[in-house]
Amino acid sequence: MQVQVEGMSCGHCVKAVTRAIIERDPNAKVNVDLGAGSVDVQSGLSAAEVSAAITEAGYTVRGTQT
Repeated sequence: MQVQVEGMSCGHCVKAVTRAIIERDPNAKVNVDLGAGSVDVQSGLSAAEVSAAITEAGYTVRGTQT
């Protein structure tokens, strides 16, 4: 799934978002594209669970595509 995220601007943001998802699913594959403001996630987590993890990390989710 691809998640549109607002507020990511640096390497720390990439690590924070990646960590938030990996903490919920250690087997998840996460790829953050700062320029596009998107996060590609391959995981058994639902879109709602991924969105919640990103939100709890302090970022705003603008939408998801599966």
